Amino acid sequence: MDVSLTSIAAYSYALVAICFLVLGAPLAVRQRRRHDVALGLACLSSVLWGAALAWEAAAGHMWSPLTESAELLRNAGWSVFLVVLRGHFTDANSRLPMRLQPALALGALVYLGCLGAALSGHWNLTQLDTSGATPIAVRVAMAVSGMALVEHVYRNRTLHERWAVKFACLGIGAMFAYDFYLYSHTMLFRSVDSDIWAARGIVNALTVPLIAVSLGRSKLWSSPLSVSRRAMFHSATLFGSALYLLAMGSAGYYLRYFGGSWGTVMQVTFLFAALILLIGVLFSGSFRARLKVFISKHFYRYNYDYREEWMRFTRTLSKPGPDLGERVIEAVAALVESPGGALWQRGESGRYEPVAHWQIPPLAALEPADSAFCQFLETSQWVVDLHEYANSPDKYDTLVLPAWLGGYQRAWLVVPLILHGHLFGFVLLQNARSPVKLNWEVIDVLEIAGSQAASQLAQQDAAHALMVARQFESFNRMSTFVVHDLKNLVLQLSLMNANAAKHKDNPEFQADMLETVDYSVQKMKIMLQKLSRTENHEQPLALALEQVVRQAVALKGAFEPRPQLQVDQPALCVLADRERLERVVGHLIQNAIEATPRTGSVKIRVAHEAGQALIEIADTGEGMSEDFIRERLFKPFDSTKSAGMGIGVFESREYINELGGSLAVSSSPGQGTTFRVTLPLCQHETPAAERAA
Repeated sequence: MDVSLTSIAAYSYALVAICFLVLGAPLAVRQRRRHDVALGLACLSSVLWGAALAWEAAAGHMWSPLTESAELLRNAGWSVFLVVLRGHFTDANSRLPMRLQPALALGALVYLGCLGAALSGHWNLTQLDTSGATPIAVRVAMAVSGMALVEHVYRNRTLHERWAVKFACLGIGAMFAYDFYLYSHTMLFRSVDSDIWAARGIVNALTVPLIAVSLGRSKLWSSPLSVSRRAMFHSATLFGSALYLLAMGSAGYYLRYFGGSWGTVMQVTFLFAALILLIGVLFSGSFRARLKVFISKHFYRYNYDYREEWMRFTRTLSKPGPDLGERVIEAVAALVESPGGALWQRGESGRYEPVAHWQIPPLAALEPADSAFCQFLETSQWVVDLHEYANSPDKYDTLVLPAWLGGYQRAWLVVPLILHGHLFGFVLLQNARSPVKLNWEVIDVLEIAGSQAASQLAQQDAAHALMVARQFESFNRMSTFVVHDLKNLVLQLSLMNANAAKHKDNPEFQADMLETVDYSVQKMKIMLQKLSRTENHEQPLALALEQVVRQAVALKGAFEPRPQLQVDQPALCVLADRERLERVVGHLIQNAIEATPRTGSVKIRVAHEAGQALIEIADTGEGMSEDFIRERLFKPFDSTKSAGMGIGVFESREYINELGGSLAVSSSPGQGTTFRVTLPLCQHETPAAERAA
């Protein structure tokens, strides 16, 4: 045998061994029914047969007792599988008809006798003129028996059962048919054709996808093997490309053989052009779409692999980025192989506006929400096939297409986006790359996808609205704090103005008045700066706590009862914003003064306690109940004062917590209240400006 042909044969039979190993390996791991066991044994026999022939071919031999025995086992394995499959397909416990049992017993004896002859070396196919004629005739008979079994299995199935077994019958029948062709040719010409023999491995490998598809269709086989559409698509592409290249290579060989002096040039040019054509076809979206539709239509019961499609749909919608509208169009269009589309969504004006487009020019058409078109989409929730509407408008009852839609020549489908029973928007899709039949399954998938897309778009709108609301809430909250601070400043200025007539000739009062006015002006400037900035970058600094508290107490010195300050530890330093911390302390002192009669007392103490700085504000005022402290004291916008905002204590606690401290309160009705502010100490040295203040 030629050396190059020997290499081809070795690869050919090695390929079939690998293919059947991939098919049968999952069955060996998990076998539950007789079909699994029989198919697993048949695949194992094919693996041994392919491996044995590949081994002998690599050594330059065509026949040996090992290959003869392996081939007999392979034929017996597939025959047993067909016999098991012959039982009632819907009854796993069924038995074979009584009339077939004698024939099966006779066949088993024949196989055993042939196997014994092969192992003993008396099954020699190289001597066709003498002892080899009988083995060839027996092999032809085995091939005919195998084809008869395939026909018998298929003929005794119902129409529904044939759908499940037809590809298995086709694949197994092809194997026996090729054997019949090989051995019939051998009997006719009294020699084995090495080309036909070498190609047998590839032919048997081509039957594996057919058996795998039939295995995936049969629920009764209970196989863990599942052939996905993606694997089927890539397998079909691979096999198709291989056949194409094989045909082009043969054509190139003949061009070189008959081309004379131009033969080599013509062969190279032809093969290069064929390769470019193949690459162009494989990268063609229309070709890929047509192949996917063909596989789904002819190899599977359903048009979609729902797990794969829904994962792809979800991944497309979940991609990061602001262009959700384009991703919605892309995800819906991929379900029907559409190359592009546009999205309309209801706007604040009450009309449906084009908000996104994908792989098509932007459209500017607006559609009123109360138009007949939108009302039809909302009430019927149908997917509108514009081609079907053009041929049979009576199928769509009261549907009236808008004028702008009729002018768009490539329009194909209108998919409504339904949210909570209402029309949220709709997607217009272009004509598909390949013909897609809109049956009930495709329409249901589009309707569900439209509802899912509407939910995603509504969630995006809600998130945007929430972001805007939070921005307004942040601005309103800051404005509320500013108003609260202004109220305190107005209160101080009003008190000063009320005492001005009485103490206007007092130099101390005049100095205090000027200081209060200057402080008020500085506070208002700071508030105006905060309102004018879009962002507030407050940098905490190391502060001398005593100086901050003294400043806050001094500003409340004009009130009665006059607050009294006691500093037990003068060198405490904390990390905070001076203005905000002073405002917190001042507010707590103000509340204590307002809750205490003039004959009472308000005492402020600065101390060091448990490794933290302590500010204690105690009064002998009205006090508060436990229920009030628990339910109302720290609740924003809840105040017992007629002119109060109810945010002072809330803001104080929030800022103290932000600094890593705590605000605690203890009170009893009629016995006064004590606020305890604890802050973590700062280890940095107190600034010189603070020490000098």
